[in-house]
Amino acid sequence: MSTAAVGVGSHHDAHAHGGSQSWIKRNILSTDHKVIGLNYMYTGIFFFIIAGLFAEVMRLNLAQPGSKVVSPDVYNQLSTIHGSAMIFLFTIPMLVGGFGNFLMPLMIGAGDVAFPKLNLASYLFFPPAGIILFAGFLFGGAAQAGWTSYAPISTQTPLGMTHDYGQICWLLGVILAGVSSTMTAINFLVTIINMRAKGMSFHRMPLFIWAMLVTVILTLAVTPALAGALTLQLLQIIFGIPFFDWRKGGNVLLWQHMFWFYSHPAVYIMILPGMGIVSEIIPIFSRKPIFGYKAIAYSSAAIGLLAFLVWAHHMFTSGVQSWLEIYFMIATMIIAVPTGIKVFSWVATLFEGNVVLDAPLLFALGFVSTFTVGGITGIFLASVPVDLQEHGSYFLVAHLHYVLFGGSVFAIFAGIYMWWPKMTGKMLNEKLSKLHFWLMFISFNVTFMPMHVIGLLGMPRRVADYDPQFGSWNLFISFAAFVLGASFLVFFYNAAVSLARGQKAPANPWGGRSLEWTVPSPPGHGNIAVEPYVTAGPYEFNHPAAWFGPSESKSADEAHHA
Repeated sequence: MSTAAVGVGSHHDAHAHGGSQSWIKRNILSTDHKVIGLNYMYTGIFFFIIAGLFAEVMRLNLAQPGSKVVSPDVYNQLSTIHGSAMIFLFTIPMLVGGFGNFLMPLMIGAGDVAFPKLNLASYLFFPPAGIILFAGFLFGGAAQAGWTSYAPISTQTPLGMTHDYGQICWLLGVILAGVSSTMTAINFLVTIINMRAKGMSFHRMPLFIWAMLVTVILTLAVTPALAGALTLQLLQIIFGIPFFDWRKGGNVLLWQHMFWFYSHPAVYIMILPGMGIVSEIIPIFSRKPIFGYKAIAYSSAAIGLLAFLVWAHHMFTSGVQSWLEIYFMIATMIIAVPTGIKVFSWVATLFEGNVVLDAPLLFALGFVSTFTVGGITGIFLASVPVDLQEHGSYFLVAHLHYVLFGGSVFAIFAGIYMWWPKMTGKMLNEKLSKLHFWLMFISFNVTFMPMHVIGLLGMPRRVADYDPQFGSWNLFISFAAFVLGASFLVFFYNAAVSLARGQKAPANPWGGRSLEWTVPSPPGHGNIAVEPYVTAGPYEFNHPAAWFGPSESKSADEAHHA
């Protein structure tokens, strides 16, 4: 990012972070966007670990047909909370609340977000949302209707109970998570529009900021639909108002329309920030400016628009009118076009570049490859005849995980490895980082690729037991899933060693050109001491020699002023 004036030191606000303040005020109740972003990450990773352990228990139960590791009811509870936690408590909070909070103000040259106290409030809603979601296990069992919570299954009262307290906890937890997301989205939208550094036009914004802008607009537009659906279901369960009870004049499909009107755009709320992260990493480690900056930026906007128009492709098996099926089938195929533009631009950036395969780029390439597979299988499922056959099978499980795990989780760890030096002031061990990638990448594909096959062979999803003909397949998948889970131990060990005795990180270890690399690692409170004046975008430079990376010997300041 070329600037006319940049203060590379951070401004420390003694009043906001004075040494006399307690640990809780400095680290939990701070209004500093960087502290809040890190807290989102710590909390999100905590929920990620729990939800991941639930998945391992499920795979242990599925390792052999007829297994009784957990009962069918408990299996359904684990499945529901696993999916819900991964989406509402890990992926969205990590990408938007975590990376968005930490990076966005730094990248646009702002001192903080527009409303720091609202930002703190948005985080303080997040941990209680997760606690309430999991609390169902303490009240007769957690929700069992799946993360989609379809009526009438979700509105039925379990035998011997006056209410389904597990489902009530699920609804309240997701409502609180939605309130948190909405407050964050309002804050980010105002910040990006009004608080960019002088000279930073929309066409000079980093692509991560473009992705975040579209993400928060999506969040504000669709979260009210989910909040409405959750409230209606809560009223039906507690007070018996039959919104989704067809026997009393309700409409059971109303829930699906309201839920998917939110949840399909939510797929892009989980993916667009990841695409923004990848768009920042690939040019730095290719030693080239991004290919097709405007194409990537506008394709994010196109994805945001088209995301509103395809929700009912999730409902082909629910009884959508045939003439609507044709529209949603075509619209779903069209939405692949802007994603294809991004993939083409990323590959073109890598082409003939001086590529350095460090951990951030490896995870970014893992994102591109696995998400592309998920996108291709999504085109298959967009076809009504194919979806009617495979919607209830493990083929859909494989597709979902290639999109959300292969997409979001690989992008999250790409971002962690990329900005870990900036966040902590320490470097990670590169050999351990690469070991984590290869273990995670190989075991992920070995876990989920065979699910396409058993799905095509007829294995149904959302079952605790299955036909013995799939026994060998599931044993193989479960073993790979255990390796996938173990791969994260490498990361946690690497992180612990880095924090304890890792090499001190310079301000700009990778040679990045956006504004967050002009402040110390880690940044102090207040961000940039002198307001920058931006004269060019972060991907613009006059000649290749102006591009400095981790293999060059010049300092970050020399690279910045070159």
